[in-house]
Amino acid sequence: MNLKDLYINFFISKGHKQIPSAPVVPENDPSVLFNTAGMQPLIPYLMGETHPYGTRLCDYQKCVRTNDLEEIGDSYHHTFFEMLGNWSLGDYFKKEAITWSFEFLTEVLHIPKERLAVTVFAGNDEIPFDLEAHDLWLSLGIKEERIARTREDNFWIAGETGPCGPDSEMFYFRSEDEIPEVFDPEDKRWVEIWNDVFMQYEKLSDGTIRELPKKNVDTGMGVERTTAILEGKLDNYESSIWRPVISLIESISHLPYKGNEKAMRVIADHLRTAVFIAADPAGIKPKNTDQGYILRRLIRRAIRYAKKLNIDLNSDFERQIATLILDMYEPYYKELKDNREVVLDVLTQEKNKFVKTLEKGLKEFVRVASKSSEIDAETAFHLYDTYGFPIELTLEEASERGLSVDEAGYHELFKKHQELSRTASQGKFKGGLAGNSEIETRYHTATHLLNAALKRVIGPEVHQMGSNITDERMRFDFPCDHKLTEEEKKQVEDLVNKWIQEELPVKKEIMDKKEAVASGAECQFLEKYPDMVSVYTIGDNVSKELCGGPHVGNTKEIGHFKIVKEESSSAGVRRIKAVIEK
Repeated sequence: MNLKDLYINFFISKGHKQIPSAPVVPENDPSVLFNTAGMQPLIPYLMGETHPYGTRLCDYQKCVRTNDLEEIGDSYHHTFFEMLGNWSLGDYFKKEAITWSFEFLTEVLHIPKERLAVTVFAGNDEIPFDLEAHDLWLSLGIKEERIARTREDNFWIAGETGPCGPDSEMFYFRSEDEIPEVFDPEDKRWVEIWNDVFMQYEKLSDGTIRELPKKNVDTGMGVERTTAILEGKLDNYESSIWRPVISLIESISHLPYKGNEKAMRVIADHLRTAVFIAADPAGIKPKNTDQGYILRRLIRRAIRYAKKLNIDLNSDFERQIATLILDMYEPYYKELKDNREVVLDVLTQEKNKFVKTLEKGLKEFVRVASKSSEIDAETAFHLYDTYGFPIELTLEEASERGLSVDEAGYHELFKKHQELSRTASQGKFKGGLAGNSEIETRYHTATHLLNAALKRVIGPEVHQMGSNITDERMRFDFPCDHKLTEEEKKQVEDLVNKWIQEELPVKKEIMDKKEAVASGAECQFLEKYPDMVSVYTIGDNVSKELCGGPHVGNTKEIGHFKIVKEESSSAGVRRIKAVIEK
């Protein structure tokens, strides 16, 4: 039995309900491109909404983090990873969470407690030392010398304000060295494997902190890291999770892993992530914006590293690797089985496009090289940015022709590009409880009204194909075979504002999924929802949708709705950009 099964079975035995993994593309958190942590899909419930499955939950969640793809290639970073989590929504608190964490580590995973150490919150001017967590660890047999008190690393808050609290992290001594008596969190031989977060306070906008009447527990354990630790591997890619994929890449490339670690890690990691993004119910395809841009970068970076290993890019190497990954994960994620052919086609089509782009890049290189004895920094970066031509390939081609390359200048431009990309994506990747602001909640409810208005003006076949919300505007994609006329746009806008002015109540019901659909509730990607769902109804018959929130309580809270742009998003898909004014 693997780690995921052991974990879920253990927490079910403690009265938890297993909830299905949310998709990698979040439906109700437009502040991020992907679900980046196990707790992210549970934000509305940590904020107080009632969860259909109750107050004790557990799962394994698909996560994607792409803040800095250039880090991928070392022994422990991954763009896609699985996070194990268990939650208490106003139910149990520190005693149970800490006791069960210790029990799972020592009695289920059979980790000797001599190899364990923990951290607890040391306290500050506003919040006291977490004596309760400290004493619980002592009572379980963790020695005083193995309990470190820290401040910055042991206090959790999603943003500037909101739910917050101390946490307690568990560490494993991953080394053959003699285990030190005293635990030093800065000693890299101690590796964090689990974190229990205790949301017991709320930080207000004026900076004051108060106790929460309803306290939550949020825990997280990374599957890849913990598996490597349990198997005694210092390199995550040597663990049983990765070994089959790495072995296949060795076979395809006719090269050993040793000496080619970075290239093989990148190929394995990026293709696994691409498989999960392409299989997601959101139907993401490679393109030059948002999730599609990340998918394109992942596939193309994997291809670049395949080229480094002299893998024949015209072979079906990407399908071979993806098929193995699909086989490994299908038992846990139904969408991989349902969308197997979609995944394989996406990978192959993007590979073929990129191979042609590389050929164009080579022609551009030859053109530039024929006019100068040096490839300047701007040209080298243009070859990379426009044609996906890696600097290594530019250096190689230049060397064969006796040309010099301003490599230092290229790296300066590349560094600036990275910083700009990171800055631009901060809003997209911020996540956390801070993401659901009051204005975003108003916009989210407005998407339901817009969907309903489009059905009445354009036709009942209209449905939401995607949305994106920021503090400044909303964006809504829907199927339509024509550009909306000025009259149609005005009718839609007027209808939304009419419903807002009517001060319609927004009601939430917890229902069986089949019952919800039978009652007329609309839903995209029905299979991703649990058996019990939240159904939001606006007015008597304006809108009824399955949704995870957040929503206003009455349409009067939304404000004045205004369409600012209507345009094509892709073939057969139109996009409306709108703002709400108050």
